[in-house]
Amino acid sequence: MSRAETSNPLVGTWKLETFQIEFENYERQDAYDKPCGSLIITPDGRMLAIVADNGRQLNDSPSALFDRMMAYSGPCHVQGDSFTTDVDVAWHPSWLGTKQTRYFKIEGDMLSIITAAGQHPKYPGRTVRGVLTWKRE
Repeated sequence: MSRAETSNPLVGTWKLETFQIEFENYERQDAYDKPCGSLIITPDGRMLAIVADNGRQLNDSPSALFDRMMAYSGPCHVQGDSFTTDVDVAWHPSWLGTKQTRYFKIEGDMLSIITAAGQHPKYPGRTVRGVLTWKRE
């Protein structure tokens, strides 16, 4: 293992297991019917995440397809139990140039992530957090 890999426990490829949205009242709902996705963090500090709903159909409208997926990437750095990504590529223009902070916990080969509370393009006017679990591949 390189020095970068040993200093960043997130380095590697992760497969999405669950994805929920938590609202201001702490109520949670599944974000997608059949969530799937990948999270890749490279030794040099690049993060790439893509999440989609495997329940999407070929004949769905382009807007429905877009509404049930998200993707972003950028350089990221870990500090304690959080990491921040400086978004330089995103599925939604409102995320370009933003800093996305995530809080994480690793237990064995499982990674739990909770996003910082904030606005999300899919839930305008509401403060939400994403709650995701990933399994190391």
